Amino acid sequence: MRRTRRRNGHAAPLARRFVYLTMLLATSTALAAEPPDLPQATESEITPALRDSTARGLKWLAEHQAPDGSYGRLSHYGPHVGLTGLAGLAFMSDGNVPGRGVYGENVDRCVSFILAHGSESGLLAAETSHGPMYGHGFATLFLAEVYGMSPDPNLRETVRKAIRLIVNSRNDEGGWRYYPVRNDADISVTVCQIMALRAARNSGVYVEKSVIDDAIEYVRKSQNPDGGFRYMLGNGSSEFARSAGGVAALQYAGVYGGDVIENGLAYLLRFTPPRDQSVSHYFYGHYYAAQAMFLAGDQYWRIWFPAVREELLAKQDPEGFWRGQAGNEYGTAMALIILQIPNRLLPIFQK
Repeated sequence: MRRTRRRNGHAAPLARRFVYLTMLLATSTALAAEPPDLPQATESEITPALRDSTARGLKWLAEHQAPDGSYGRLSHYGPHVGLTGLAGLAFMSDGNVPGRGVYGENVDRCVSFILAHGSESGLLAAETSHGPMYGHGFATLFLAEVYGMSPDPNLRETVRKAIRLIVNSRNDEGGWRYYPVRNDADISVTVCQIMALRAARNSGVYVEKSVIDDAIEYVRKSQNPDGGFRYMLGNGSSEFARSAGGVAALQYAGVYGGDVIENGLAYLLRFTPPRDQSVSHYFYGHYYAAQAMFLAGDQYWRIWFPAVREELLAKQDPEGFWRGQAGNEYGTAMALIILQIPNRLLPIFQK
């Protein structure tokens, strides 16, 4: 097993059982191909400008963490477990983990805030949450990534309950919606839950094979003839953000090839930066698109990443943050996760 690299002197002890990825891949009946070799970091990827940009972004993000460890106070959401989870992932992408790294304390505080807003039902949500399954998915993903490096029994129990809620709230189509009920589903919320399930499986939390298979089938059925993905089953147009999420979700569920992936990637390439027209849900879409291109292999990554990197560097405010649709904390966390994918430090990016 490859040992995770160190960066900028930070300890990055992410060597806790990445073999759980193979457990998820083995349980899926929809595998179309073996995962491609992931591209290796190069000096052309991690440029001096990128290092400077991420350093300023991380500093800004750390300085704007609330005393209780939360993020979201600078947005219309208020303190939010999903935004806090994304910020935690941004710090971890730089090699910071609980107890280690320049921003290790910030990661600890993110964990503490989310754990404080757990419940017996398993739902992770602060009082200000709206449509809580989005936030629940991102928060569960973050906690599962942290649990892969921590033996904390409280953390494991919270992740286990959070996953149980996801499993029990999927609808008959195999997807999820804004609230933890089984009424209907949309692809955007479904993608968040698939990511959380994948991260939990990586860290050793049991997820039934049928849950993954049903989710794969739901995402497959959401694809349009143009290769993009619609919001809900039935008629609907393709859009960049939801299509990026659809492709990435299938990859994380173990589907790496076949027409559904090839057509989805071809659709996404139509949105390669720079574009004359902006895309809706910019950071959400590029968050998933970058992961999809990374997992697709070097032939896609070497086209996509330099383009989105330069666009994001140009969008950064001189103070170090990025302006996002859901607030500057959200935009900054998302941009930092995208820009730091070449570090290969998050467990979910491990092969």
